[in-house]
Amino acid sequence: MVLEEDHYYSYNMELKDLAASHSSIHILEIDLLNFNNYGNLISQISEVVKDGGLNVLFNNAGFAPKSTRITTVKLEELMRALHTNTVVPIMLSKACLPLLKRASITNKNIAMGVRRAAIINMSSILGSIEANTDGAIYAYRTSKAALNAATKSMSIDLLKDGILCVCLHPGWVRTDMGGDNAPLDVSTSSRMIIEILLKFNEMNNGGFYQYDGQKLPW
Repeated sequence: MVLEEDHYYSYNMELKDLAASHSSIHILEIDLLNFNNYGNLISQISEVVKDGGLNVLFNNAGFAPKSTRITTVKLEELMRALHTNTVVPIMLSKACLPLLKRASITNKNIAMGVRRAAIINMSSILGSIEANTDGAIYAYRTSKAALNAATKSMSIDLLKDGILCVCLHPGWVRTDMGGDNAPLDVSTSSRMIIEILLKFNEMNNGGFYQYDGQKLPW
């Protein structure tokens, strides 16, 4: 499990408590925006997964600035959103690729899917160009639309390696980012995501889906 920054201290403590009672959970801390540290991270992951490789890379780190209108959008927030929501998933996927390929080879007799090897990029319905009827939210929308484009390219480039690549909208969830008015709680969204990911196969490769399996427009 990868944590981005130290200001998530309270969540880190919860995860550490969880890991203390489940030996299969390993917490690896890293500043995902420090790309020079990726090599060390991959070494740590390798020590955990060993010869079996990495079955699933779930790119979940995200940033959504509060300045959403064209009149208030800020350069630094736009750049941070692009770095966090687009550049990080691409570069982390690149760094993890040898481990993902190893898992795919190890599980070559298993059909394409999360049980073999997969990259799951957490996107958002706000990254859909076709579904955008409200405007605004420039930094977040553009970064997620770019992530969708990158995921589609990954699905083509890594098809020969048997690595499933999809982008996923978790729904409007009650988190720090989603706010208290969101209709979905974290447990429900997470459970439904796991259920659909276990069903995904080559037919889903390169697709854009929401938490209940519904295919979304680009």
